[in-house]
Amino acid sequence: MVPTVPPAATPARRPAVDVTALLERGRNLATPVLRAAVDRLAPPMDTVAAYHFGWIDAAGNPAHGDGGKAVRPALAVLSAEVTGAAPEAGVPGAVAVELVHNFSLLHDDLMDGDEQRRHRDTVWKVHGPAQAILVGDALFALAGEILLELGTVEAGRAARRLTAATRALIDGQAQDISYEHRDRVSVEECLEMEGNKTGSLLACASSIGAVLGGADDTTADALERYGYHLGLAFQAVDDLLGIWGDPEATGKQTWSDLRQRKKSLPVVAALAAGGPASEQLGEILAEDAKNSDFENFSEEEFAARAALIEEAGGREWTAAEARRQHTIAIEALDAVSMPDRVRDSFTALADFVVVRKR
Repeated sequence: MVPTVPPAATPARRPAVDVTALLERGRNLATPVLRAAVDRLAPPMDTVAAYHFGWIDAAGNPAHGDGGKAVRPALAVLSAEVTGAAPEAGVPGAVAVELVHNFSLLHDDLMDGDEQRRHRDTVWKVHGPAQAILVGDALFALAGEILLELGTVEAGRAARRLTAATRALIDGQAQDISYEHRDRVSVEECLEMEGNKTGSLLACASSIGAVLGGADDTTADALERYGYHLGLAFQAVDDLLGIWGDPEATGKQTWSDLRQRKKSLPVVAALAAGGPASEQLGEILAEDAKNSDFENFSEEEFAARAALIEEAGGREWTAAEARRQHTIAIEALDAVSMPDRVRDSFTALADFVVVRKR
């Protein structure tokens, strides 16, 4: 049931990189600074944010919740090493990006009506919509503080890039919501939306540590291209998991994206493919849009829609698109001079993004 998307081409002699160690390094370097930032929030926002990050449970007791994959912090601290700086130089960038990412999750969960994230109730479900909005706003404000309080020219450059990425991210969410109310969305529109919503922040994460380490704009732009296309690959895999992912792995409901009527890549590609399955899917989804009992559909009804998407080629096309974007991301690294160890780590993280179950 779980989709697997191998990279388009894996060199036979690629050096082995411990991706788990890379992710843990980013998490371990960023988490203490992230916790200190959250502690600045006024009550009850501090505890609501701590719940969201998985540090406490709904009753306020210490917890060890799933804090996510930590790809963005790993990229931020790794990018600092492109310039020869220590990974610690990228920590403020890693924390700022994580704060913006989680600001978006808090708001997106509320807007999408998602009741589960990372195998537990979402913030709006536990603490109410008002707290989800306020805490999201507070995390966004903290992101700017974390960077600007460094007081360096490089911090100002990093803050500008983060601000631009955040604006693109918000554009992407607005596009995503508007597409839910349209019968058809083109593949190009979907890719633009996903580039804004996911690619922009991964692009920033991939370059922000380098900027803090003193990289010039040419280097930072190339790293952003890597991150942007990695983000598109990441989102393509997420779109596959949003329909065919195992709830035990993803922490979301079965057929999650279908329940929300999302115009994700598999759906859009299937509708654009033509043929009997594509036409039948279009007719069914058009009727679904008029059905007020959509939330009460049976598992069989969702399974039938997923089967039509697959028959029309939406699943296969999306897997191929993930591989294509992965290849473009790796090629973007060719424009940057960096130690081989760092380049291999960027490549390994890209491989990890497109071969995952959650």
